Amino acid sequence: MKNKIYCAIFFVTIFLIQPLGAQHIDTAKLDSLFDKLNEKNKAMGSIAISKNGKILYERSIGYAVISEKEKIKASDDTKYRIASITKMFTATMIFQLVEEKKLTLATTIEHYFPELPNARLITISNLLNHRSGLANYTSIPGYETWAQSSRTENEMLSLIEKNKVDFQPNEKTVYSNSNYLILGYIIERITKKSYDKNLKDRIVSKIQLTETYVGGLTDVKKKECFSYQYFNGWVQEAETDMKLSGGAGCIVSTPRDLAHFIEALFSFKLISQTSLEQMKTIRDGYGMGMMPIPFYDKKGLGHGGSRYGFRSMLTYFAEDSLAIAYCTNGEVYLMNNILIGALCIYFDKPYAIPTFNVFYIKPEVLDTYTGVYTNEEIPLNITITRDSTSLIAQATGQPAFLLEAVEINKFKSDPTKAKIEFRSEEKELILKQGGGIYIFTKKN
Repeated sequence: MKNKIYCAIFFVTIFLIQPLGAQHIDTAKLDSLFDKLNEKNKAMGSIAISKNGKILYERSIGYAVISEKEKIKASDDTKYRIASITKMFTATMIFQLVEEKKLTLATTIEHYFPELPNARLITISNLLNHRSGLANYTSIPGYETWAQSSRTENEMLSLIEKNKVDFQPNEKTVYSNSNYLILGYIIERITKKSYDKNLKDRIVSKIQLTETYVGGLTDVKKKECFSYQYFNGWVQEAETDMKLSGGAGCIVSTPRDLAHFIEALFSFKLISQTSLEQMKTIRDGYGMGMMPIPFYDKKGLGHGGSRYGFRSMLTYFAEDSLAIAYCTNGEVYLMNNILIGALCIYFDKPYAIPTFNVFYIKPEVLDTYTGVYTNEEIPLNITITRDSTSLIAQATGQPAFLLEAVEINKFKSDPTKAKIEFRSEEKELILKQGGGIYIFTKKN
């Protein structure tokens, strides 16, 4: 783990290890799971489960919009920012262009962007399977502040150009949003049409998606939703113009449309079987626009997304002709755990609906935990404050997150996978995260 507290999970692999058989879907039990998540304010979002092209289950919980003026409940028509699931759409369009002989997987990017580092060595294939070595633009220091304003294509390319490559092309696999941002620009260069127009012509109109398009700033009139964090109530997250993410993460959609898309993709309605096999070929954990998502003995393929409070996951289990898509705009209980629950219920695996019982600690005891904690080896502080009957933690330069009490002195944060234990007499805070244990001392 790097020395920082992560408040956003890009994607989480669903991984369990025992074999099981497919069974009939228990919609009542699925409803019980989502009823409990809704009742306890553990999640907001929508799910769709589809088999052989037929929706078997849809459910939406929470709100699309929460403000002083209005509260709009989420519905099956609520549209979410799907973040990096966009990459599956981008890869699909690239393979369509390959099939049209307008480029090849061996084409180098110097034909389009000669100014980029290693342009004469980086191929379309390297971009698709994250083996280009280009710096991930979303990880460049200062990007979050820089991205608060609209940026042009030239500005985005200049940002990537100014940063040194992380490694030489095809040397290894490292996930980088820059790869798919550039692929999106290449689609526009070749077709002389916008990414949005390509998306409409090449995918949306072909398979009759009705709720999928390139987003911008949130438009409530289009049934788009905002994202939220929970601090004794849902608090709206910041937003950016989605067009900034281009082919790496600019699409708005619904779970219903996403399920339809991945079923069409695996049915060769968008690209050929040969192209799909190339997309599915996994190398060092990644394919071309998709990645493995195993569940028990089931072998799923798909992609996840995470950005500014939005989380999403799209998976297809080919042996079962099963698609599952989940989008959330408010995560307290981990998306991964929700999907594990939904799939356990679908496949009739024994599964207990979580109770989310809260361990109560008196406010005066919580007050003894508040303060600023430091670690001489880690260049950040952790500030602990109290809001009503809960604790809130915030690391230097990072968003705050709620701590949930599990017993006296011990707290957890599901979204960040962090556990914190307070030793009041020693004036210490012990952070456990990502396999590491870090001791912070309370300032006087």
